[in-house]
Formats: sequence, C-alpha cells, structure tokens
Amino acid sequence: MKFYLNFFSVLIILTFIISCDQNKKMEVNSDVNTITSISAERAKAFNEGNAAGIAKHFTDDAYLMAPDFPTKRGQKAIEEYYQSIFDEFETALESGYEDVKVDGDLAYGRGFAKVWLTPKSGGEKIYSESKYLNILERQSDGTWKTTYDIWNSND
Repeated sequence: MKFYLNFFSVLIILTFIISCDQNKKMEVNSDVNTITSISAERAKAFNEGNAAGIAKHFTDDAYLMAPDFPTKRGQKAIEEYYQSIFDEFETALESGYEDVKVDGDLAYGRGFAKVWLTPKSGGEKIYSESKYLNILERQSDGTWKTTYDIWNSND
C-alpha cells in the first residue's frame, strides 16, 4: 500500500511539473506573437510616416542607436528622429523578426529591414538593407516596449 501511495504521489508531482511547463510554453508563445505584432505595428507606422506611432512602442528611457547618428534617448527624441526622416522623405519599409526569444520580463527580436526613401524635394530613391536587434521589456501593465533598438547596414 505504501508503494502505491508513493507511486501516486510521484505521478501527481510529475503531472503538475509537466502542466506547469506546458503553461510556460504557451505564455512564451503568446509573448512572441505579441512582440512580433509590435514589430509589424512599428513597420506600418513607418510606412504611414507616423513618428508618434513608432515612438509609442519605446520606453520613456529607451535607446535608439541608428548608424551614423548620435544615440537618441527617450520617446520624444526617438519620435523627433523619425519625424526628421518623414519630413524629408516618402518612406517604404519591409521588415520583420527572424528570431524572437523571451526570458521572463526581457526579450529580444533579431530581424531584417529593407528601406526605400524617396526625397520629397526630388532626386533619386535611396534603398538600403539592414539587420537589427531590439531588446524589449515587459512593463508593469503586462505590455512589451522596446528599450534598445540598434541596426546597421548590409550595404
């Protein structure tokens, strides 16, 4: 009888552990989907020339590290950076994550970007390809925001 009690106790514990692991995998998959949709929202805002729509996905103290520019810090500076692009160019962007990893309240997304900039004052269209890395942090309300955004050119 004692053997059966021990056996069933171990079985119950294993079932609980497996169940917890499955719940964690489902939560991580949900986070990956959410983070991927944030990337798509940022790309949509870029294509619409909506600097505020991009900046809202960054924390108040986020870092934007664009090539050949000083580091921008905070939502306002990030919005101003993008607005300066939209003031000068018609924009088109194709981008997406190739890899997203979540570990607790931190995540990263590694991706690609293809950008077309057409000067509003006339001139040749500019095309570039780049790779980027975003670090995101889960906020106290459960949402995800970018804390670091860095990219460099493939050209």
